[in-house]
Amino acid sequence: MAVMKKQELSGGTDGIGVKVAATSSAGTTIHTADSTTTANLYDEIWLYATNTHTGSVVLTIQFGGTTSVDNDIKYTLNPDDTVLVCPGLILQNSLVVKAYASEADVVSIHGFVNRIAAS
Repeated sequence: MAVMKKQELSGGTDGIGVKVAATSSAGTTIHTADSTTTANLYDEIWLYATNTHTGSVVLTIQFGGTTSVDNDIKYTLNPDDTVLVCPGLILQNSLVVKAYASEADVVSIHGFVNRIAAS
């Protein structure tokens, strides 16, 4: 049976959203996964992005690092959108989720991590 512990994003404070300040790679740090490399021990990451700008903004989630665009997740966020941008994808081994946007300081990332340990 799996054991799950809900946690805040490590890039945030007290569970509030992380403002995406970066406009290019390497992005603003959203979360750093647990350092374990043990099979079946993962961070399940759920992220929601909100665009407070008056125009559309392109958001890039750098999932697991900044060296391979193959792992980038891109969204175009319309004004006042709140969109699920990371639907429970998993990471471990201290890999990092970062984000950058086409406009600075107009996108906030909210979310949580389920730290999963299989027994």
